[in-house]
Formats: sequence, C-alpha cells, structure tokens
Amino acid sequence: MLEHIKRDLSQLRDANRAKKLAGFFKTGKGQYGEGDIFLGIPVPEQRKVAKKYIDLSLYDLQELLNSKIHEHRFTALVILISKYRKAKESGKEEIFSFYLKNIENINNWDLIDLSAPRIVGDYLVDKDRSLLYKLAKSNSLWERRISVLSTFTFIDRNDFEDALNISELLLRDKHDLIHKAVGWALREIGKRDQNVEERFLVEYCLQMPRTMLRYAIERFDEKKRKFYLTKRQ
Repeated sequence: MLEHIKRDLSQLRDANRAKKLAGFFKTGKGQYGEGDIFLGIPVPEQRKVAKKYIDLSLYDLQELLNSKIHEHRFTALVILISKYRKAKESGKEEIFSFYLKNIENINNWDLIDLSAPRIVGDYLVDKDRSLLYKLAKSNSLWERRISVLSTFTFIDRNDFEDALNISELLLRDKHDLIHKAVGWALREIGKRDQNVEERFLVEYCLQMPRTMLRYAIERFDEKKRKFYLTKRQ
C-alpha cells in the first residue's frame, strides 16, 4: 500500500508548479525550507489521495513522514488527522505520541498549520499543557510554531490563557514565521473577545515586531489600526 500511495502522488506531479512551490516555501540554501522537495500537487488532490489510503498503518505513515518530498509528509498528516478523529482515547494518545516523535519531520509552516491544532491542541484540551511552553522556548523554529498553532484549538473554545502566555514568551522572537503566527493567534482571540486582545496589545504593542502587530490588528477598524501603528512610531 505504501508504494501505491507514492505512485499515485508521483503521477500527479507538476514540474512547473513544483518550481513555484519550492520558491514560495523557501527551499533555497540557508532558507527555512532548505532541502524540501516538491512534486507540485495541489492540496485538494493530495486530500483525494489521502482518502484512498485512510487505513495506512502508522508504520507506513512513518515512512512517508521520513520522506524529503513535501507532499508525502503533507498527505501522511492528512491521514494521521483522520485517524486521530476516529480514534478512541487510547488511540488518540498513541497518535499524539507518534506526532511528537515526528516533530523534526513536521518542518514547514503548512504542515504545522494543518496538523498542530487538530492533534496536539485537541489532545491537550483537557490535559496539562506544559509541553507547549517547552516548545515555545525551543531553538527549533518549527517547535515554536507548533506551540502557537496548538493554542488555536483552545481559542476556538474561548480559552485564551495559554495563547496569551505563549504570545508573551514569543514577543521578541527573531523569525518572521513566528511573528505571523502570534499575530494570527491574537487576531483570532480578538474575533471572539476584542477586549481581551486589546488589553494584551496595550501592554505589549511597543515590544511587538511590526509584522506581529499588523496581523493582530488586521480586523480592527481603520481608526483603531492607526492608533496602534502610531504608537509604534
């Protein structure tokens, strides 16, 4: 079955699209996606393939996650999320542990944004969340992004504390992908309770990278956006 899914994905490859994706996901030397290989397959097509192989074992998913081919890892995560949703508590725990063992293979922002809320965040909804604080302090860009994106599950439940705490920890992060992720999390909080977001912004907007602030205030009216941007000048 593993060779079949690889074959199906290979048959969908598009060299022109692959070249564009390689640039978009920064795969050049020294860039965050260095070494990532793209086949050039649109996400809806990958989801169709994943649906055919939903019963793929964790052993085979491990092989896909070990692959340098981005679409192999993305499709594996789509399948893993589906398995997680259908699993009972013991199965969810197994998949959560499997995910954590593969963090080094979940190494681009789209892979994290797809999977971290749906597996890590969901699993930790009613559990200790200290893992997320450990990830937020990691030297790994991807572990830090997982820490932020996992809190989106809590935000959806109007549970903002961990998202705000982790946002504070990452205020001075050097990477643009973290600036965007934190700003996005704050924006999502603001969609549910703008007062909560603004209390955070009033205290920390002068410490935020400009990109983080712009993402955070994206849904504010023009007058309020100008207010926060002017404070930064």
